[in-house]
Amino acid sequence: MDFELDDYGFDTLAIRAGQHRTAEGEHAEPIFPTSSYVFANAAEAAARFSGAQPGNIYSRFTNPTVRNFEQRLAALEGGAVCVATASGMSAILATCLGLLKQGDHLVSSRAVFGTTTVLFSTYLGRCGIETSYVPLADLDAWKAAIRPETRMLFIETPSNPLTELGDIAALADLAHAHDCLLVVDNCFCTPALQKPLELGADIVIHSATKYLDGQGRCVGGAVVGDAERVGKDVYGFLRTCGPTMSPFNAWVFLKGLETLSLRMRAHSANAVALATWLEAHPAVARVYYPGLPSHPQHALAVKQQRDFGGILSFETRGGQADAWRVVDATRMLSITANLGDVKTTITHPATTTHGRLTPEQRADAGIRDGLIRIAVGLEDIADIRADLARGLDDLAG
Repeated sequence: MDFELDDYGFDTLAIRAGQHRTAEGEHAEPIFPTSSYVFANAAEAAARFSGAQPGNIYSRFTNPTVRNFEQRLAALEGGAVCVATASGMSAILATCLGLLKQGDHLVSSRAVFGTTTVLFSTYLGRCGIETSYVPLADLDAWKAAIRPETRMLFIETPSNPLTELGDIAALADLAHAHDCLLVVDNCFCTPALQKPLELGADIVIHSATKYLDGQGRCVGGAVVGDAERVGKDVYGFLRTCGPTMSPFNAWVFLKGLETLSLRMRAHSANAVALATWLEAHPAVARVYYPGLPSHPQHALAVKQQRDFGGILSFETRGGQADAWRVVDATRMLSITANLGDVKTTITHPATTTHGRLTPEQRADAGIRDGLIRIAVGLEDIADIRADLARGLDDLAG
């Protein structure tokens, strides 16, 4: 289905963009579970492999279902090109190894997913790419960390799990003033709530596993950006190294995108209600949620986001023992480190998502032992509150 994308709104693009019907005239997008493709003749095969003629070659790097997902997500983010990958972490890896080389320097927020820190510090380090870490919201620290060899700034906003925000426009200006790229992990907001490219970012990263799917079914990732850096360099890494999204997973993500806007508004509504309730609970020391006026960056969230998202964290007044009591007292909430699901999930970051970090790294990132992260789902908000109250009311005595 070909039409001018500029003529349609977000929800229409989420349902229609990227679909190219076959001769069968199917209404729903098909799945192409094939490893390879047949050419009309030797000349066509040669033209495809050389790049002189566009078209399918091999499903490691060309598949119609995956391409449908890529085109739809690119339309939603406002990017020229999307490269789909096997996971969110492989999207980050493909971006870094596709665009950086030995001797380059990366500046990252401290407030990133724990596995992202391990990737940067351990595996990129082995490739001769050094990483420095700075507080996400401290623009002066970002300025001080940039060196002549710095090529990339990397942020998650809101951050995991403390929902700290980075000023995308300000960091984009800083990056471009020093000939660097700004890469934004937009997993928590999705393009339904935040458009980093419109704010000046160069590249957007997704773990499609989370809200793009929306029901916890498949693992995947994506990189969105321009035709040169993403369309050639990141795509070139994917073509050669092969962290490929499967056609089935791409089809699931396509179905997820169709309801993305509706779900993100509903997640946000439940999350702000839960955060408000938690903030008033006597067993809770602090709530981290950008939708609360008490959040130190609430004004920035209003400025650069359309809504506040479904992720919040809170600290019990005790340490790990109290946090675990709250987690273990739940009956309905799912104790899992995944997020972005219609089912509410609960986890203890210090021993799960950030458990591989050293105590010093966790302290630098603000991950304390009493912290609990909630990915607020779409159940009745009264039921979510009641499930958390089992443990919190017990702590309050």
